[in-house]
Amino acid sequence: MRLFTAPPLGPKRGPRLYRRLPQPEPAEQLPRRAIGLLGGSFNPAHDGHRYISLEAIKRLALDEVWWLVSPQNPLKPRAGMAPFAERSASAARVARHPRIRVSDLEARLATTYTAETLARLTAMPGQRFIWLIGADNLLQLPQWQHWERIFRLAPIAVFDRSPYSRSAVVSKAGQRFAHARIDESAAHTLKDTVTPAWTFLHLPPHPASSTAIRAQKARDQPGENRP
Repeated sequence: MRLFTAPPLGPKRGPRLYRRLPQPEPAEQLPRRAIGLLGGSFNPAHDGHRYISLEAIKRLALDEVWWLVSPQNPLKPRAGMAPFAERSASAARVARHPRIRVSDLEARLATTYTAETLARLTAMPGQRFIWLIGADNLLQLPQWQHWERIFRLAPIAVFDRSPYSRSAVVSKAGQRFAHARIDESAAHTLKDTVTPAWTFLHLPPHPASSTAIRAQKARDQPGENRP
């Protein structure tokens, strides 16, 4: 910014005089960490969660992945849901990696919906959060509260999950934000892309399933009415 003085009086006008105001020092740039967020019930956690997280770290060039253990997913029934402490403990046992952190953040923030959680997290300086979901979640995303806002709050990485993948890409959410999809070959740039932005990652399937683990556990436990 320049501050000018008035020109001298008289018939002969001299050069315009001014002085420069001191410029503010540039604000110190905080290092920005790229953090993947894998939210879920983890009922229970299993090696499939770990597999997705390690692939995300590698393919999205992330610094860390946080497992956000949900106190209660509003789209899932409470029946059959293990206590929060038990699910958090199972996640901690499965994670087994220095760059995977198990967090009770949603419980501490008292947030119920993903849009709420992301709004709180994305206000943190020095971080860039990338939301990690399976293809089944992309398919049902329009059922989530403020689902379009989620796309604008954070980049999203969608992981292949049979048999949902094909229908997920052409789903309501996939079509609504088709213009914002980044090619899989450029997935490592997702963390630096202005939202909305998402990519779809194809992976060899992992056999682990929370549903299957719960079913096996139920078979292994004797029922009350069994002879």
